[in-house]
Amino acid sequence: MIDLDRVRDNYRALRSALPTARIRFAVKASPVPQIIRLLAAEGAEFDVASVGEIDQCIGLGIDPATLCYGNPIKKAAHIAHAHAAGVRRYAFDTEDDLARIAEHAPGSHVECRFLSSAPESRTPFGAKFGCAPSEAIRLLVRARDLGLTPVGPYFHVGSQQLDPVAWRIGVEQAGAIAEALAVKDIPVNSVNIGGGLPISYVDKAPELSELGAVIADAVARHLPEHTDLVVEPGRALVGSAGVIHAEVVNVRTAPDGRRWIYLDIGRYNGMAETENEYIAYRIETSRDGDTSDEAVIAGPTCDGDDVLYQRTRVLLPTTLRAGDPVRILDTGAYTASYSSVSFNGFPPLTVHVIGAERE
Repeated sequence: MIDLDRVRDNYRALRSALPTARIRFAVKASPVPQIIRLLAAEGAEFDVASVGEIDQCIGLGIDPATLCYGNPIKKAAHIAHAHAAGVRRYAFDTEDDLARIAEHAPGSHVECRFLSSAPESRTPFGAKFGCAPSEAIRLLVRARDLGLTPVGPYFHVGSQQLDPVAWRIGVEQAGAIAEALAVKDIPVNSVNIGGGLPISYVDKAPELSELGAVIADAVARHLPEHTDLVVEPGRALVGSAGVIHAEVVNVRTAPDGRRWIYLDIGRYNGMAETENEYIAYRIETSRDGDTSDEAVIAGPTCDGDDVLYQRTRVLLPTTLRAGDPVRILDTGAYTASYSSVSFNGFPPLTVHVIGAERE
């Protein structure tokens, strides 16, 4: 269940925390048509990761000029498709991808993603994306030579980043890249600070106002005057707007004495972010208030890896029984979009939307 009013409130809170930033919603977090239309009406831009998301946005009436093809991993045919659809902004982190953009999306604006020295986030990317800062300088010069418009550097501090210092480090590194480019007569028009803005699950996250203050201070210290700031939130806009309504399927005491509670939703039906138990969701039940004890939480499929929490300490009522409803809170991001097509025959997570797209 997605509450559009909460999405709107989250957008406006971020706008208040970063009043001069261009907010570019990461569609992959929750590609729900009503959310996309609402955020477009609020003035958002959109970070798209595939031609599927590009086609969805354009089909919903979104101006392709507000789209950025932000995935550094893309086929030549997909770049050509995006360009034909009117997309004129792309992210890259390798020379090969840059060459494909120059060939199939000539004249486009490009952002080079570098790997910042930020502390590890709750769900880190590792080294999958981003070049060295020195390589970003070289590649943005190369972009100019290929007839593209280099707009500036781009970094991402990792999903669900809980340390505000991460953005200060990234902005400082982006500022050094901007200085080096200025020497080469390439002005940096914008710096993309990516996503990673956290929300509170079981663990408390910093408030947007605190993060905004850290980012604003770093921008004032390290970026050229009048540089556009771009932020690409996903979780921060939609995470707290979602609640999953699930049901207990079975309760079992294992040979080692541990209590297992099996739900009708698991790793493959939308709870992918419980991998490695990175994200600890809060769970409410109809029996809250009864005596509670620790439990292992598992999904309904035949896969032995379909276990949500066995190291994380989860306390649930000892009276829970099959058929009891549970509510998994703050599940608006990376749930329905992660849900499998039909693993073990279980259907993908269904999305219901409440609230108004406009007010």
